[in-house]
Amino acid sequence: MGIEHAVSVVAIPEGGRHLKVGEDRDYLPQQLINRELGLLEFNRRVLSQAADARVPLLERLKYLCIVSSNLDEFFEIRVAGLKERIKSGRGAGGENGTDAGEVFAQVREEAYRIIMRQYQLLNEDIFPALAVEGVRFLRRTHWNEVQQAWVKDFFFREVMPVLTPIGLDPAHPFPRVLNKSLNFAVELEGKDAFGRSSAKAIVQAPRMLPRTIPVPPEVAGCPHGFVFLSSVLHAHVGELFAGMEVLGCYQFRVTRNSDLFVDEEEVKNLRTSLQGELPQRHYGDAVRLEVADNCSLQMEAFLLSQFGLGAEDSYRVHGPVNLVRLMGIPDQVARPDLKFPPFVPGIPGVLQKKGADLFKVIRKGDVLLHHPFQSFKPVIDFIVQAANDPAVVAIKQTIYRTGADSALMEALISAAQRGKEVTVVVELLARFDEEANINWASRLEEAGAHVVYGVVGHKTHAKMLMVVRREEGKLRRYVHLGTGNYHQRTARLYTDFGLFTCNEAMCADVNEMFVQLTGLGRAGKLHHLWQSPFTLHAEVLRAIRNETRLAQAGKGGHIIAKMNALLEPEIILALYEASQAGVKIDLIVRGVCALRPGVAGLSENIRVISVVGRFLEHTRILYFRNDLAHDVYLSSADWMERNFFRRIEACFPVLDRKLKKRVIGEGLRVYLRDNTQAWHMEADGHYRLKTSRRAAPRCAQRSLLQDLVSRAPQVV
Repeated sequence: MGIEHAVSVVAIPEGGRHLKVGEDRDYLPQQLINRELGLLEFNRRVLSQAADARVPLLERLKYLCIVSSNLDEFFEIRVAGLKERIKSGRGAGGENGTDAGEVFAQVREEAYRIIMRQYQLLNEDIFPALAVEGVRFLRRTHWNEVQQAWVKDFFFREVMPVLTPIGLDPAHPFPRVLNKSLNFAVELEGKDAFGRSSAKAIVQAPRMLPRTIPVPPEVAGCPHGFVFLSSVLHAHVGELFAGMEVLGCYQFRVTRNSDLFVDEEEVKNLRTSLQGELPQRHYGDAVRLEVADNCSLQMEAFLLSQFGLGAEDSYRVHGPVNLVRLMGIPDQVARPDLKFPPFVPGIPGVLQKKGADLFKVIRKGDVLLHHPFQSFKPVIDFIVQAANDPAVVAIKQTIYRTGADSALMEALISAAQRGKEVTVVVELLARFDEEANINWASRLEEAGAHVVYGVVGHKTHAKMLMVVRREEGKLRRYVHLGTGNYHQRTARLYTDFGLFTCNEAMCADVNEMFVQLTGLGRAGKLHHLWQSPFTLHAEVLRAIRNETRLAQAGKGGHIIAKMNALLEPEIILALYEASQAGVKIDLIVRGVCALRPGVAGLSENIRVISVVGRFLEHTRILYFRNDLAHDVYLSSADWMERNFFRRIEACFPVLDRKLKKRVIGEGLRVYLRDNTQAWHMEADGHYRLKTSRRAAPRCAQRSLLQDLVSRAPQVV
């Protein structure tokens, strides 16, 4: 399906012109924000957390690292894609139709500004503030004699034995450099033991060496001292080239295209094909070079030529070339006062009884969990109980991301070993989790579980779990549906909803989806669920247009939607049309949003906010007023073309009135009232932080922590 199938008419403000979708498609891009630039805007919002003095100091350092991690993936996937389009001459670089070359130039400029701001914050704000608190990063130029001696001993004992310096000459070509690895380019003068006079060498830092090394307090002169591996090597690199003079030693790091390619038309065994492709991710085409700002221009040019890059692909930084490595520092520093206060996730009252029979509880009524404010443990307990319950005959589950260490997956393996019929749909193409998922698939198969990989060409992104239990001579189904992954660690960091139900129609829908995923045949009609790639897009359009009709009939209309990304053009056009009909539209979009809000004659009734705080906003919620019916849906899908047409997704209604009220209150209203962490999007794609001197501070995440956790903490 594509935009050409739509029939709505959208008013465009310039000269009262109207856009008829399908007839004037070329005009649409002017009303959309570019995806790549929108992603960089999101990272600006994350970076603002690192600059916020109200955020605990070690958490500010984490936000700085998160931005670096996000930018790594941005270059590995989005910039790599832009460069491929430029190379192939495919032109358009995104939803708004801008030429790929123009987008790349804008991306370069914006990314460079963000990176420079990162290092400014690190060097001028965060490092000095940490030093005041007794957390110091010891600079090579400031080491005293005791510190120099300690570093020298560490180098000869722990570093030098595992280094392999490579002098560059005809017999020693430029080595293969792993994606995002730490390396050093060395400029030399003189001759070695064989009379060779190579002027350049490469030293690759082994992955097993820590990039930040704790220094004993009595040596550091402070409670928590660290030295960078790069500083250790810089100080003693001459030991690797005896008899030669080191003219310069420079850190560098290359980022490569990490998008995997599997020919879905030719593939016969997806797992085997993927296993063969994974190692190549480390050596894809280079897309970015990061060098220390002391790197000579000659060496920078040499490195760029080796990686087939241009000057526009180089980023000079004042500090470590890999800030992601600093992510582990807070765990090594025992200073709770410099971190977010810990909290104990709450448990819904119906589940608080120790050893509660979850099946009995669910039979009495649907159960809603709001993570991370409420615990993910009931989901694990549900699987464990099912694995141990003699009455349970079958368990079916989808897995997208679950992590390398998962109690939930261990419970599924245990269930299979106990003779239950266990079926797991493992998505092997979950980006950067492919290896972990392959390993789980192997272990599940060894335990006797049925493992399938979904539908080739469509990632299985739906979050579904079904247990079949024999009760009173009949089989009864129980399901869990969620907006987030079955991942214990991220359930403490991401906001998500999960729903337990044994509603027969809902369970029948989930069963039908599992039949589609594991078998063959036409898609059956579902009672309650909206499913990608079959009905979700059409149903969302229908619901939006229903609000439009109600508003035109004078009955009012209101849409509230919360998601991670909004990019799909046909949905955006329908929202523009609804706005022009008078429908009030509130969009809570964490990341990139291609829609332009607040444009007179087009979207003046639409506002877009993005909440960035302690937890990563991950819930997908849809609310339609529907003439006071107040329809509420939870979903695994963002409003993107891939989610609507190239993924298996599930969007499910909240039918219980009390739970519906909870979702509206906890998932939507509290965010719309936020005046401390809510960024408001302008029509040009930029964001401003909404603050109010008159109103009392209102923070959605803080309110939810206070209301839902077992022990309410004091949170910034």
